[in-house]
Amino acid sequence: MGVGRRPPAPGRRLEPLVFSSPAEVARQLAGVHYLADTATATTVFVADSLERPLLVEGPAGVGKTELAKAISAATGAGLIRLQCYEGLDEARALYEWNYRKQLLRIQATSSEQAWDRTHDDIFTDEFLLTRPLLTAIRRDEPTVLLIDEADKTDIEVEALLLEVLSEFQVTIPELGTVTATRRPFVVVTSNATRELSEALKRRCLYLYLDYPTPEREKEIIVEQVPELRADLAEQIARTAATLRTLELKKAPSVAETIDWARTLLALGIDDLDDAAIARTLGVVLKHHSDHGRAAKELGLHE
Repeated sequence: MGVGRRPPAPGRRLEPLVFSSPAEVARQLAGVHYLADTATATTVFVADSLERPLLVEGPAGVGKTELAKAISAATGAGLIRLQCYEGLDEARALYEWNYRKQLLRIQATSSEQAWDRTHDDIFTDEFLLTRPLLTAIRRDEPTVLLIDEADKTDIEVEALLLEVLSEFQVTIPELGTVTATRRPFVVVTSNATRELSEALKRRCLYLYLDYPTPEREKEIIVEQVPELRADLAEQIARTAATLRTLELKKAPSVAETIDWARTLLALGIDDLDDAAIARTLGVVLKHHSDHGRAAKELGLHE
C-alpha cells in the first residue's frame, strides 16, 4: 500500500515556491524591467521561501511599490493593494457589511419569521463587502498583497495587520475565522515618516531601499527608456545625484528621473546642459524653493 501525500496545513502554499534562487529572482524581475540588486533579490527569495511578509523601507520614490508590482508581474500573481492613509479603519482595510442590502432583506422578510432566522440570513457572504486584506486572504490563486505606505496610518491600524501577518487569518464575529488556504506574498512599504511597531516588524523580513548610485540609476533609466542614448542617461543620473545632495524639500525620485529622461526624449534634447536643465527642472523638482536652490547651486540662469 502506498503512502498518501500529506495534505497541506491551513494557510500553506499548494504549489512549489515561485523562485528557485536569488539569481532567479533577479532574472525574473529584470524580465519585467525591474533591476534588483543582490540584497533585494536575496531578501525577496528568503521572504518567499520562509513565507514571511517583507517590510520595505526607504525614501519616497526609490521603487518600493514598484517592487511589489514587479513580483506580481514576474510571477503572474494577482496584485491586491491596500493604500494606507490617516484615518484608515477596519471597514476599509478588512470588510464591512452591506447594510442597505441587509435592510432590504429584513423588510422583505415575513414578520412571522423569528429574528434568529433573519439574523442568520443577513450575515452571510451575500452581504459581505470584502476589502483588500480579507480579499487577499480568501483568494485561492497566487496573490501579492501590497500594504502600501503603512507609516501613514494610525498606530491602532497596525493591530488590524498583526493577525493577518502572523496567522494569515481574519476573524469575523458573525461568520467565524477565515484562514488562508493559500498564503499571499506580502509586501509592506514605509517611507519611515514614523516608526512602525516592533510587533509588526517582528513578523516581517526587512529590506531598505535607498537612492541608487549614479551608475545603477543610469542602468535603470536605460532599462526603462531604451530609446535614450546611454551618455544622456548618465548625465541625468549624475545630475539627479547632485540634486539629492542639496537641502531640498523633496529630492528627485527614481520615477521622476525616468520621467526626466522621457521628457528630454520627447523634446529632442541631446545634451543636458544648463539651458536644458533650467527648461525641464519642473519634471524632477516640485517646489518653487527647490527650483531656486538648485538654480543657485548649479549656476543656472532661469
